[in-house]
Amino acid sequence: MPTLLPAATFLGMKSLAVGLLALKFCFAGHAASISDSIDTIRSVGAEGKGNAAASKAWKSLSQAEASALPQILQSMKGTSPLAANWLRASVDTIAGRSKNLPEKELLSFIADPQQDPRARRLAFELIQKFNPNRADKLIPGLINDPSVELRREAVAQVIEEGNRQKDAKQNEAAIKSYHKALNAARDINQIQTSTTALRQLNEKVDLPSHFGFLMHWNVIGPFDNTKRSGFDKFYPPEKTIDFSAVYEGKNGKVEWSEFITANEYGMVDINKAYPGPGDGLKEVTAYAYTEYKAPEAREVELRLGCKNAWKIWHNGQLVFGRDEYHRGMRIDQYQLNLKLAKGQNTLLIKLCQNEQTQPWTKEWQFQLRICDSTGTAIHAANRPTTPTTGTDNSKSTSKPTRRPRN
Repeated sequence: MPTLLPAATFLGMKSLAVGLLALKFCFAGHAASISDSIDTIRSVGAEGKGNAAASKAWKSLSQAEASALPQILQSMKGTSPLAANWLRASVDTIAGRSKNLPEKELLSFIADPQQDPRARRLAFELIQKFNPNRADKLIPGLINDPSVELRREAVAQVIEEGNRQKDAKQNEAAIKSYHKALNAARDINQIQTSTTALRQLNEKVDLPSHFGFLMHWNVIGPFDNTKRSGFDKFYPPEKTIDFSAVYEGKNGKVEWSEFITANEYGMVDINKAYPGPGDGLKEVTAYAYTEYKAPEAREVELRLGCKNAWKIWHNGQLVFGRDEYHRGMRIDQYQLNLKLAKGQNTLLIKLCQNEQTQPWTKEWQFQLRICDSTGTAIHAANRPTTPTTGTDNSKSTSKPTRRPRN
């Protein structure tokens, strides 16, 4: 015969069961609330679309416990910059009021190169804040990390080591450290710092090769760009590349000529190809063409710096263009995704100069390189030696004797 429990005991067990069930639903609801808030933030659109909902979701998400940080960080992958800002703000808020972090989970997150680089950097900063010694131990292993944000920490550490060695007159060790830093560096300032230090120790540095700048071109022009009409106007090089052809240009007949840049930042200065009076020609258009032999078909980034209006074609197909002038220029100003074909690839750039005559509108130039998503140079299979002398047609002219190769 079964033993009967006292009524009070039975009621107590019933209350415990109800409490545990309520707690289960509470945790489930909390998890759902976190996921829902993340989904709302991730769906925020351009020009403020969904901002009101995102703001409300951020307030809810920011109340989560520190244990939710890995989930929030994971959600940053594939988000827009605006959504990433909302998610980062929630991470900062949660971490700011937390005494402890899920360190083990954050370390695993940092170690996963498939996660978003911004989020991995943010996770590292959290470890750095709460456990500086643990963060310091991570840094040397980040020297070749695919995240440029994390790699920067390791490169800075190696540069500092080189500085200490240099101050101690340990030049051979310093040279080794600076070369290690340069080979790993993808940050422009760190590249320049390492280069300067090496050259002070009489070491040669091939910056065009390090960056992967394309140095050998053929150019043709000038064509007309009166009233900025040249950007949309069709000129013969956009249809076919024929080095023997002669076309009608803005001021007479034009034909292709070889152009080589020796600038260590790969600057192709069209003013040196077509020098004009004073600060150079105005209201003109030119084309630059090169070929690139890829060892294999692969995804790459085409990175352009330019302050003129431009268009780029790859293997005869328009990749992108921008019709604006003299709004500043920097390395990697524009980053374009591209799929290289195995073997020969062609690149054509259209470069337009406008009518402005202010001193800061003189430049008619561009720099172009091919690299992977980290900024690591991808060289052509037949890349020539970096040139030491460039074209300057204010002194001489030459016609192409071969197709350019980079």
